[in-house]
This record gives sequence, structure tokens and C-alpha cells, in this order.
Amino acid sequence: MAAASSSASAAATNIMLAIYEKKTNSIDLYRPLRQYISFTYSEREAVNLEDDLSHVKTLRSDIERIADPSPTTRRDLFISYFKALCLIETRFPISPDKDHINSIQFTWFDAFKQKQKAVQQNIHLEKAAILFNLGAVYSQIGLSYDRATVDGRRQASHAFIAAAGAFAFLRDNASTKASMGNSTTVDLSVECAGMLERLMLAQAQECVFENTIAKGSTPGVCAKISRQVGLYYEEALGALNVAPLKDHFDKAWIAHVQLKAALFYAEACYRYSLELHEKEEIAEEIARLKSGISALAEAKKSSKGAAVQLLDAISKLEASLNRNLERAVKENDRVYLMRVPSPSSLNPLPAFSMVKPMQMNEVLDASKEKLFASLVPDSSAKALSRYTEMLDDVIRTQAEKLQQGSELTRVRLKEMDLPDSILALEGNFCLPEDLKNEVENVQSSGGPAGLEAELQQLRDLRRVNQELLIQTEELLQKEAAEDTQFRSQFGTRWTRPQSSTLTKTLQERLNKFAANLKQAADSDARIERSVREHSALMSILDRRPIEAALPSLARPMMSLDANEDAIVGTLKQSLRQLETLGAQRAGLEDMLREMKRKDDILPKLMTSTGSYEDLFRKEIAKYDHICEEITQNIEAQEQLLMQIQAQNEEFSHVFNLEDYKASREKCYKQIQAAVAKWKEIKENINEGLKFYVTLQDAITNIKQQCSDFVMTRNIQCREMMEDVQRQMAGFSFQDRKNSTGPYPSVGQPQQPPRTSSQLQTEPQSIPPPSQSHYYRPPEQPMPGYGHHPPPYGTPQQPSPPYGAPQQPSPYHVPAPASPYPPPQTQPQPPINPEYGQPAYPGWRGPYYNAPAQQPGSLPRPPYTIPNPYNPHQSGYYKQ
Repeated sequence: MAAASSSASAAATNIMLAIYEKKTNSIDLYRPLRQYISFTYSEREAVNLEDDLSHVKTLRSDIERIADPSPTTRRDLFISYFKALCLIETRFPISPDKDHINSIQFTWFDAFKQKQKAVQQNIHLEKAAILFNLGAVYSQIGLSYDRATVDGRRQASHAFIAAAGAFAFLRDNASTKASMGNSTTVDLSVECAGMLERLMLAQAQECVFENTIAKGSTPGVCAKISRQVGLYYEEALGALNVAPLKDHFDKAWIAHVQLKAALFYAEACYRYSLELHEKEEIAEEIARLKSGISALAEAKKSSKGAAVQLLDAISKLEASLNRNLERAVKENDRVYLMRVPSPSSLNPLPAFSMVKPMQMNEVLDASKEKLFASLVPDSSAKALSRYTEMLDDVIRTQAEKLQQGSELTRVRLKEMDLPDSILALEGNFCLPEDLKNEVENVQSSGGPAGLEAELQQLRDLRRVNQELLIQTEELLQKEAAEDTQFRSQFGTRWTRPQSSTLTKTLQERLNKFAANLKQAADSDARIERSVREHSALMSILDRRPIEAALPSLARPMMSLDANEDAIVGTLKQSLRQLETLGAQRAGLEDMLREMKRKDDILPKLMTSTGSYEDLFRKEIAKYDHICEEITQNIEAQEQLLMQIQAQNEEFSHVFNLEDYKASREKCYKQIQAAVAKWKEIKENINEGLKFYVTLQDAITNIKQQCSDFVMTRNIQCREMMEDVQRQMAGFSFQDRKNSTGPYPSVGQPQQPPRTSSQLQTEPQSIPPPSQSHYYRPPEQPMPGYGHHPPPYGTPQQPSPPYGAPQQPSPYHVPAPASPYPPPQTQPQPPINPEYGQPAYPGWRGPYYNAPAQQPGSLPRPPYTIPNPYNPHQSGYYKQ
């Protein structure tokens, strides 16, 4: 040990103690460890771990040589070496056993009597000695700070706290193991480690006291902190005065601790008396001052060998105590005349600790170190696997018991209709989860009230389809009327086929569409009738919340003893107890798994020399108390369930629960029926909407074909009128060949001759030759509307007529090819003067796109007709 004062200006009480390190003999760890790796594992593994072995060798050599005497450097060295020892312990069995590493002997000398030494073939001695030295260097670091300053005292206090933590860790984790051998030293005993922890805490608290005085704190605060300093010194002194430490330390060292204990007790008395004087409690002030003086006088009797600075501090404090005592006695004799109590009758002085040992677990944690990470003994790995299986079996068995207990509770409560019946009585009942979800889906989709808007949407789409169909039929009727008029006017000269022969397929399709619409109207009527007939049934789905439609559990109208509240209260209390048991089961399961997660017996397996089975039984026994708690929980739950069953029978009888259940089930079935009917109607409406949209596309497609047909017939009509007029005027075929002007229509004046540029551009606006002599629209019959239920059928695509190539569905209008042919450099001669053959080379057939002013052309109709029907007037389009 060492004693020193931080500076000449420091207070005399600043004299403190530091501990010297333990000494050791040189030892070779490298060769035995490498031989063990090579023999147990492989030479290759030994080569791979060469760096780790060299690192351990260097650490041990630095500890032996004290290459760098700096306390902070030594501190870091001891921490690193201790972590390495922890990793060595789990991988290298060092003991006298012939199958272990028995060539290593650790030798350490006592720090206080260096002639005594301990020699063991046990790594626990090495670990304990390193922990002792770690606490020693922490105490040296604390002594190195300048404690004449506030910051220096604070840093010193932290260092002494760390030293206390190291000695506490030594006492709790290594002292007992290191003392189990035949050769031990007192300094590593549990008693010595505990004494040194108290001594370091006393010096840390003393630094705090000095800072408290420097800050000018109140006498009461200073007294509490000073008293705790004295208590720590008294605890250390108590350990020094009994075996095995009684004769192990120098008398000067013991005298120092004894004087410090008395000094800070007297200091506490002095500070406390100042506070008493301010309160005019003169009698107790006198008693406290006498007690402090007495303690100092008693300590001075054993002051041989103590530091002069400490004796001077005691003398100064004793003088202050006597001075204040003389003043207090005079004031009491002259003014207060109070009876002074004896010191033995006084209450203990209040104390307050400002320090506690540092937790060293994190500082010394070796779990993140990579040293020898690749080494796991085979026997230990197999034994660990066996233990893990045993532990998993215990955990699985207990977890199954817990789960069965929870499932039993759920089933039994459901059989008793609890806690639903209690909730129903309080007005907090609700639907079963699956039924509630279905009702919420219905309500979120508009519910029964929303069906009317969708019915209106059906009506709107049906009207749109009807108007499209009428417009299409009018196109064909108009063209047929014009053809009949010209046929009547020109007689046999009008040789083109009648419209009725060309539009037969189109007319059949239109007729089928009309039949579809009629059948669809009947289906719509059936849906509307179903909505009206079942509106009363489905009205329950409009209740918000839906629980408002459920019957309520009411209290009985008449009661003989009016104990309904007591029955309900008792049942609810039992249910709360059952819930508490369930929460305890969850906590027990978590506790089991957490214990398993932290359960690491590998170090014990690697150092165990006895039977693994004995070790396993001992380790598994750690879980016995949790297993017992689980058993007690299950038994308590069974008894509580029997109690709840009896209470529920009484509750059911008083509140007529059977009638309530019957009415509730009836309401459930009504809701289920309403949901099913709503879904059926909703599905039929969706089928109808899908049908009308598809049919509208089909009618729009055929209307476009009719428009193309009418446009082409108009072109043919103009050409034939020109031909007839030329025949009537007597023109020859050659004149017609050289003519450059167009032939006028009936009733129109003759147009001026066309230029050559017009001749070049004209073929681009005339359809090309088709595969037939006349325009024949594709036959795409529309199937019937469909059967019910469901009430709607989807229009289907027929096969194309006349052996034409396969065409797309009539419900999809393909993008037409470019309507214009490549530019012609020379006018092409006519092929045949007979009508019906293409008179111009650019003619392309039924999908000819005429210029914007071409008579008879119509644009592709939209899905909705703006006039006379306005779809935005319906409720569907306003949504």
C-alpha cells in the first residue's frame, strides 16, 4: 500500500491509501496451449491460431515485466488479459488432471505479505490475481489526481469507485474459486476483497465530502455525507479487526483506517452541531460535540504509526469541537438551562451515500472477443447438444401445459357464453367477428340503400343501348328507302342489288340485339321486384352500429332478494382473477425462454471432471421453481373455472339467460339472411351492368359497320347515277374513258371538267375492289340475352361470313388500316363498264373512310348518346 497527499495546499484529511500490485513469477503459456491444440484438434489448427497464442504470450510477459509503469496502461493491460483468460478457461482445461493441461503452474505473491505465495495449476488463481491488480491500479490512478481542485477530486472519486467495483467483482466471482486449492493467500480471500471494496468507497465518498465543503453546502448536508465516509471506514476497520485479516496488515495501516473512521464521525458531529445551534437545540448540540470529542480521544490512543498530517487534522478538529462546546455550555447555563442528554441516548446521525461500486460486467465482458473463436472441444460440443435437447424438452413440455391451460379456459368460457353475457348486460355486446366483418363490408359498399342507385344505373345503360339500336336501324332504313326511290325512278337501268338482300345479316343481328334488350329488361324487372320484396329483410343492415339491432339482456322485472348486483359483481371478480392467471402464464413462458437464452453451461462443461449427467441434473434443476409455478397456475385455474361455472349458473337463472340467447341467435340468423340476399342481388346487378357495357360495345361496333355500309352504298349510288345519265345522254364508253369531269347526280347541274391533278387525287377517295361484286357486311349474329339466374348473358362473337378471314370480337372495334392507297402517277383505265365492278383502282371496301363532307358518312358513335338522352341526369353518373 502507499499513502500520499495530493499537494501541500490540500487539506490534511486528503491523505489516502493506494494498493500495490501482486507480484508473479514468469510462466510459459504459449507452448502448453499450442501442444494441446495440436494434439486435441490438429497441427493445422495450431498454425491458424499462432497469432492468438502469441498475443496471449505477449500479454503475460507484459504483466511480469511491468514494461510500462503507467497506471492507465497497466489498467488496460489487466482488462485485456482478463478477457483472454475467460476465453482460455472455456477452451483449455488447466488442472492437475492427466487429460488436462497440467504443465502450467501459476504463482502469485501476497500483496501485503510478499513472502507468502500461492501456487496452483488452476486458471482461477490467475483470474483472481488479475482482478486484484486491476483494483490496485484503479486505486493508484485515484491517488495520482490533484485532489486540491474540484475537478481533481471528482476524477479521483471515479477512480476509487472503479477500484471498489474491481474488488467487488473479485469477491463475488473469483475469490471463492481461487481459495479452493491447497495453496492460497489472504489477499485474495472473500474477506479481504470485501474490506478493500469498503476502503475504496470510503475514499471516494471522502472526495465527494471535500467537494461538498468547497461548494459551501449547508451543515446538514455536509454532516450526512461526512457520516457516510465514517461508516465506510468503520466497516473496513471491522473487517481488519477479525480473522483472517486481523494479523495480516501493518499496525500503521490499521491505525490510519481507525483514525479516519473517528475523524469523519467527529466531523459529522461538528457539522450536525452547527445545524442544531441554528435551531437553538443547545442540549443536543452539547451532546453531539461531547460525542465527537470522545471519539477523537479514543482514536488517538491507537494512533501509533499514523501519518502526521492525519494527526494534525484530528487536533484541529478537536480544537474546533472544544471551542464550540465551551460556547454552547455557556449559552445553556445562562439562557436555555436545558438538560443535556447522554451520548448513548442520541439517535444515530443521518448518513447519505453518494457513491457505489462500478459494475464491471460490461468492462470485463469477453463475449465480443475473437480470441480462439474456432476452438470448441468435441466432447463439450456433444455434451452441450445433449443438454440443449434436455432443456428443449423441458421448455416444450411446460409450454404445452401453458397452451393447453389457455385453450381450456377459452373453450370453457365459450361454453358458458362468458364474458359475452356480462358485456350484453352492460350494453357492450357485439356480433361474432366473421358476421361483423360481412356486415361492415355490406355497409361500406352502400348497404341496401345503395342498391337503388345501381338499379338506376341499369336503367340508364339499358336506355343507352336501346337508343343506339334505334339509331342503327334508322341508318339502314334510310338507305333502303333511297335505294327503293332510285329503283322506281330508273327501272331496269338500276341494276345494283336491293338493300334488303345485302343487309339481311346486319338486320338479323340487330333483331337479336333487340331480343337481348327485351330479355334484359325482364331480368331488370325481376331484380327490382326482388329488391322491393326483400327491402324489409335487408333494412336491418342499415342499422349503425349493427349492434343496435341486437336484443339486450335486461335485469329481471321483479326480484325477491335484490341480489343481482352481488351476483354480477362476484362473477366479474372471478373473471378478472382468471385473466390474471392468464397473464401470469404468459409471463412464466417468457421467463422460461429468457432463462434458456441466458443459459450457457459451456465453461462448466469444459472444466467439469465428473459425470455430465450429474451436471445436467444440477443445471436443469434451475428451472424447477418455474415448472412448479406453472403447475400451481394450472391447478388454480381449474378450481377457479369450477367456481365460475357455479356462479354463471346462478347468473343465468336470475337473468333468464336462455331466452336472451334464443332471441340473439334469431337476430344473428336474420342478419345472415339479409347479408346473403344483399349479396345475391348485388351479384345480379353487377352481372347486368357487365352485360349492358358489353352489349353497348357490340351495338356500337355494328352501328359503325352500318355506317360504313351506307357510306359505300351512297358512293355506288352516285357512280350508277352517273353511268345511267351517260347512257341516257348517248355517250360512248370511249368518251367516258377520256372524260375528266364527274357525272352529276340526279337533279344536279353538270359540273365543269376536272383537271389532271383531280384525276390523280380522285382514286385516293374511292374504295378499292372487294372480294365480292357488291358490299356485303360481315355477319356477326348476336346470341340471345341469356338465361337466369344469373339474369344476364354476355354477347358472344359469331364466325365471320363468306369465308372471310377471322375477325376480332364485335365488342371490340379494331383500329382501321390506313384508308389511303399509295399515290398514283397515272390514272388507271376502267376494268369493265358493267356496274358492280370497281370503277376506280383505290377502292378498299366496307371500312372506307370518306372525306368529312361525303354524303351519308357518320362518325363512330360513343357509348352514350348525348341527344336526346343525357346520361348525366341519372343518379349513377352523379356518384
